[in-house]
Order: sequence, then structure tokens, then C-alpha cells
Amino acid sequence: MEQAITEKLKHKIAVVGATGLVGSIMLKVLEERNLTHNELMLAASERSVGKKLLVGGKELTVISVEEVLENVPDFALFSAGSATSLKYAPLFAQRGTVVIDNSSAWRNFDEIPLVVPQINGDVLQPVDKIIANPNCSTIQMVMALAPLHQKYGLKRIVVSTYQSVTGTGVEAVSQLMKERTGEPCQKVYPHPIDLNLFPHGGSFEPNGYTTEEMKLVHETRKILRAPQLQITATVVRVPVIGGHSEAINAEFENDFEIADVVKLLNQFAGIKVVDNPAQNEYPMPLTAHEKDEVFVGRIRRDESQTKTLNLWCVADNLRKGAATNAVEILELGIKLRQ
Repeated sequence: MEQAITEKLKHKIAVVGATGLVGSIMLKVLEERNLTHNELMLAASERSVGKKLLVGGKELTVISVEEVLENVPDFALFSAGSATSLKYAPLFAQRGTVVIDNSSAWRNFDEIPLVVPQINGDVLQPVDKIIANPNCSTIQMVMALAPLHQKYGLKRIVVSTYQSVTGTGVEAVSQLMKERTGEPCQKVYPHPIDLNLFPHGGSFEPNGYTTEEMKLVHETRKILRAPQLQITATVVRVPVIGGHSEAINAEFENDFEIADVVKLLNQFAGIKVVDNPAQNEYPMPLTAHEKDEVFVGRIRRDESQTKTLNLWCVADNLRKGAATNAVEILELGIKLRQ
């Protein structure tokens, strides 16, 4: 009887981009969350087809996206870039597959849910066939600000991000490590990244901001359901691999007490406050690496302006910033089908 129930609860789950940085973490998170009892299909680019991957104690063979499409999975986690998502997500959706897409392809479409489950998971409906996973830097910022917005009402955000090379991909990690040892390497950045940083993430737009900076603006407004929220951002790429860091200055409509801010953050699922400057304890990529929590510290009032808060936020951009959030959306999708 128990076996029959387990079989009934099984779903066909595909991971498209399974051999990439985020895709490999998706597989790890699926295993950690005991979702590998489902039927898994792994897809990647042509050069990876036929490769064997060990997932949940089983050896699985990487197949093509077209072959996965023919097998009609119930859910498909996409992390293969915007071009792949734009081409294939509608084809999967037409066959009834729920696509959870980690690229930027679908985030700004009004009809496509952009979801951080702890904040706006209620927007998901059984009819949704394409669901967008937000940008990594957006996810950690809205996680830190959502409970404060609900209590005090956000008015304006000024954020500077210090983003790990893992946000660019495996080639960027290779560039950093080879520059560090003096080896020749293929450059994915316009400048050296080892012993350096530069205020450049994504490509520059006509307004002088980068695409990474504008993602923080548009996605935050959509997730927090605050279309008039004032936001300005500066993105900095730093020689770090453990996660993204953000210095956030948030102005609210209503005043607050620091003790209440700390309490609200501590009570919010997925947030961990690390704020003991006297003992040099504050969030860092080194300690956030390979963890799912969003770490918040350096919580203090902005003494130059009323109703304004400074805080420092760090999260592993490959975990909660990408793979873990996508799998949490998957778990919500599974519940909607039960």
C-alpha cells in the first residue's frame, strides 16, 4: 500500500542545463530535499549529451532538450540561458509541463509569475505553466526587506552589490583562479578580476545603468507588489566565489526601532541575523557559502536621515539566489497538483 502511494506521488522532473554551475546545484538541492524519488531527466547542450551524472545514488545519462520535450515532464527546471528558455519554455508549456526558469527571459512579462516562495508564493496558480526565478541579487535583497516592507512600508532603496564571479559562470571562476596562479586563461571580463573589482555587471543600457542593476529595480517592484517603489542600484563584481554581498540603505514610510527590526528579521523564514560587531561577527561570503539562508547584519539607523535603515546582506548566489529558490518553487508547484 505504501509503495502504491509513493508511486502515485511521483512526478517526472527535468533539469535543463544540468551540467552547468546552477544546474549541478539544482541536482544537489533535489537530493537534499528528498525529491530524487521522482523520475528525473537531465538535459544539457549537445557536447554534454551522453555524459553520466550520479544523482540520488543513481547514475543518469544526460540527454538532449528535444528528447526531454518528447517525454513530457511534469516540471522542468531551466538553467541554460535566456536563448534556450525563450526557444523551449513555450514548447514545454504547450505540452502541459510547468517550467521554472532561472534565466532573465521571462521575468518582466506581466503574466509570468516572478516568485520568491517565502514572500509571494501565493501568486502561483495551477494554470501557470512558465514561472520565473528572480535574479540572485534580487532574491536576497527582497528576502531581507520583505518583512520590513510589510511592517513599515518601503519608500526608497539605495543598494550596492558586491557580486561573486560564480554569478557569471564557470568560465569566470576559471579566469579568477588562473589569474591568481599566473596561468594563461580565456577572459570573460573586460579587466582582470583577481586583486581587482569593477562596477560592471551585465551590459550597459542607454540610461548608464547595467542590466544587472536594472534587474534589481524591476524585479524588486514586481515581487514586493510595489510598482512605485524608488530604487537605485550599483553592481560591483568582486574576486569572490562564496556568494553575493549587498549594502542596503532603505527608507520607510513609518519609523522603526532597531530591536523590532532585528526581531522581524529573526522571525522571517530563511533569514539569519548575524550582527555582533563587538566580536567581529557579521555576514560574509566565506561563511554563507553552500548555505540556503540569507544572512543579515550591520543593522543600524541611518543618522543622516529619518526613517532610514542600513544593513548588510549576504547569500550564496548559487543556492538561495538560484537553485534552492527554484526547487522551493517546484515544491509549491507539486503541492498545487496534489
